[in-house]
Amino acid sequence: MKPGIHPEYRPVVFRDRSVDFAFLTRSTATSDKTVEWEDGNTYPVLDVEISSASHPFYTGTQRVLDTAGRVERFERRYGRGGGKQ
Repeated sequence: MKPGIHPEYRPVVFRDRSVDFAFLTRSTATSDKTVEWEDGNTYPVLDVEISSASHPFYTGTQRVLDTAGRVERFERRYGRGGGKQ
């Protein structure tokens, strides 16, 4: 890699405020806010709107949409056909 052209890659805390969940990882993202982590060090913190702790797919609260049932209900209501008859 060429020296001097890449952003600094350092530990950063990502925090999901909706469920009070945070995790420490490495990133090039920057922030003016800081937080003291469990190990006693201070790291930049980035607040995110959704994470694996709050996303319905990962939490198991995902709803399954019945698209086939919707199509059948539409056909029952408006009938089959290709336009005006």
